[in-house]
Formats: sequence, C-alpha cells, structure tokens
Amino acid sequence: MNLIDQIKENAKKYGKRIVLAEGEEDRTLKAADRIIEEGIANIVLLGNPANIEAKASQFGLKNIGKATIIDPITNPKKQFYAEMLCEIRKSKGMQMEEALKLVEDPLYLATLLIKNKEVDGEVAGAQNSTGNVLRPAFQIVKTLPGVSVVSGAFIMVFKDKQWGDDGIMVFADCAADPNTDENKLAQIAVVTAQTARNIACIEPRVAMLSFSTKGSAKHELVDKVVNATRIAKEMDPTLVIDGELQADAAIVPSVGASKAPGSPVAGKANVLVFPSLEVGNIAYKLVQRLAGAEAVGPVMQGMAAPINDLSRGCSVDDIVNVVAITACQAAAK
Repeated sequence: MNLIDQIKENAKKYGKRIVLAEGEEDRTLKAADRIIEEGIANIVLLGNPANIEAKASQFGLKNIGKATIIDPITNPKKQFYAEMLCEIRKSKGMQMEEALKLVEDPLYLATLLIKNKEVDGEVAGAQNSTGNVLRPAFQIVKTLPGVSVVSGAFIMVFKDKQWGDDGIMVFADCAADPNTDENKLAQIAVVTAQTARNIACIEPRVAMLSFSTKGSAKHELVDKVVNATRIAKEMDPTLVIDGELQADAAIVPSVGASKAPGSPVAGKANVLVFPSLEVGNIAYKLVQRLAGAEAVGPVMQGMAAPINDLSRGCSVDDIVNVVAITACQAAAK
C-alpha cells in the first residue's frame, strides 16, 4: 500500500466532517462524489443547491445527495453566524451590516462552521487564492496555542527508497510564510515533526538546514538556524532534531558522519526544515522535477483546526487526497 492509500485508509476510520467551500466548482464536486463513495470523509458543500444538483446530474455523480449542502445566501442560521463573527471581530470594529455580507462568503462561512464545531476541517483553493483562503482562517480559527506562524509542508515520496524512511520525507516551509525569524522557524520545525508523525506515518528526525554544518561558516543566517534549533528543543524536548546542517550532511550517511559525528540526525534525516520559504519552495520543486519525486501537499500547519489550501491548477485526485489529509489532521488534533 502506498502512502496516499494509507492516508485514505486512516481517514476512513475517523468519520470526520470536511467542508468544501467551493461547492459548485466542477473538480470539487467530482472529488466530493468520490470521497463519499469511498467513505473517506463526510462532506459539507457550500453553494446553491440547485446549481450543485444540476452539475451532479450533468456529470453523472451518484453520491452528492449524501452530502450536506448549505447555501450561504439563504442559510437560515445567517443571523447566528453574523452575530458570532461580530463577537470574534469586535476588537476590529466589526459591525452587523458587514458581518451579514461576510457570512454569505463561503470561505468565511466555512471557517465559522469550524469555529462552531459543526465540521472538523476545510479544503478550498481550487478557485480562490491562498490569501483569500487563509484570511478568514486567521481571523476566525486562528493558530494553535504557542504557534504564531502558518507553514506549508510537502510529503515527498521518492522512487529511490534510500531517502528518508523507505523513500518518504517531509519538507517545510515550502508554501506559506516569507518572513521567517528564528522563533517562527522553531515553530515550523515542531509542527512539521507532527505532520511527519500524524500524516506521513514516520517517526521524525528533523534536520535544520543551512549553508553551514556545526559552525563551518559564520553568519547571521547561520545563527538564525542555530537559535531556531535550540528554541525547538525547548518547545519539545522529546524532538529528535539537529542543526545547523548542510543538506548533504543531513541526508547522506557518510557525509553526516564526517561533518557532524555523533549527531542523532545527520545522515538519516527524514524531515528537512529550510531556513526560508524561498529556499524551501525552490528545493521541493527541484526535487520533484529532477528526482521524479511525488510532492503531496501542501499540508498547511499551525492552524487551530485543519484548513488546507489547494492549487488553482489542482486535479480531482489532488482534492480527494487533500481531504483525506485534512481528515487525518483533524483526528490527530
């Protein structure tokens, strides 16, 4: 069984409710039909019921009738959610008139459903930008206690099984935060280790990457990684983590033994934490293309409830997979 199949099988055990905010979008509907058929999650679709039913008929989708469909415009609980939003955003001066308009936005309604514990997680982004998906998430669901940064991890599945654990590694941050200081970097390390354990099903060995290994170079960028490693250890003393490490020292046993003897991670890392978003994004794309690795994600990390952002170029398979990941995140939380 490959990793994606394992994630789907795990998701089936939990019976989580996942809201798809873009409920009228073609790929989303086709994915919802498959998710329901395979029993991966219970689905809530946001959109006009007549439009959803018409498209389900057009595409020959047999399971959409088993989804819960909520129309944000005619939702009988609109006033309730508007009041809820006003209370959450009162420090920002939210007024009822504005709130009543916002709760008609499926992305806002989805996060309010999460906040009210009516659903366990959200998947969106087939039509909307990352900023539009995450803005209401930050405002309403917010981040985990002790975490101030949302990051994006990719589970990298290699054909060459020598890398990571039987060809599975986790890379972060590759998708979300362009302004990472040492405290944020430490938080990213801790939550990425949780993703490795809960979603990728591997026991994390975290390498904090730099252009230096154990003091081979002196620079403030190296200091950032060294300090982040120390902070991450303070956040989670059980974490198997080391840094700063160069990439080859992190993943090649002979290089790790030479450059960082005695390290619990060097030469056998399965989680790579990059010093910045630009490095992580470039690295995962190069590995994906040059090594032919499958990049599963991004898995958004750090939110108080799982909210995952799709690429606007996503496939039906991508949506199915991300819903399964979201269900597993919800179960782990």
